[in-house]
Amino acid sequence: MTAGDTPRAWQRMLSGRRLDLLDPSPLDVEISDIAHGLARVARWNGQTSGDHAFSVAQHSLVVEAIFRRLNQATPDELLATLLHDAPEYVIGDMISPFKSVVGGDYKAVEKRLEAAIYRRFALPPHCGPELKEKIKKADTVSAYFEATLLAGFTPQEARKFFGQPRGIARDMLPIEPMPAIEAQRLFLARFDAIEAERAAAVRTEA
Repeated sequence: MTAGDTPRAWQRMLSGRRLDLLDPSPLDVEISDIAHGLARVARWNGQTSGDHAFSVAQHSLVVEAIFRRLNQATPDELLATLLHDAPEYVIGDMISPFKSVVGGDYKAVEKRLEAAIYRRFALPPHCGPELKEKIKKADTVSAYFEATLLAGFTPQEARKFFGQPRGIARDMLPIEPMPAIEAQRLFLARFDAIEAERAAAVRTEA
């Protein structure tokens, strides 16, 4: 790179799209890219037990399953929950301690990507406070089970950081780490199922 050249800020996706991290367009967001990427991003920096990494795609499925059990949710809310970590298909899963160190720049990029992704699928660019809190609760419940079952935390440590889950048991959740291709397939299948629910809801309202 010569002096004066602008650093590349876009990433080419397998779909052929070029997603600009500084100014992401909803038109460059494809669910196939999201599912592929999230299925290959490891939670907990890969420090989990099992033959396979516990991927962000699988985590998203677990969080959406928990959210569904805890709430009477609309299809739009279910989709927002499934996509709550979707920006990580571009920027990876940064563990919470490192997010604290990096600070605002990371969050700004994440928020821009979130807005582009949600707009792509006809959702508000960001969740409202009430929905955000409900998704966060489901995410925290998932984190407790991931921490104790996969990441080596004792129940006491996990309760300190994530609280004690109520109304959710391990056998309700698809938490056994699975191959990336299976996590990708199930993520896409759940996306398609929610989209069908959304389309049915629109027809009912019409």
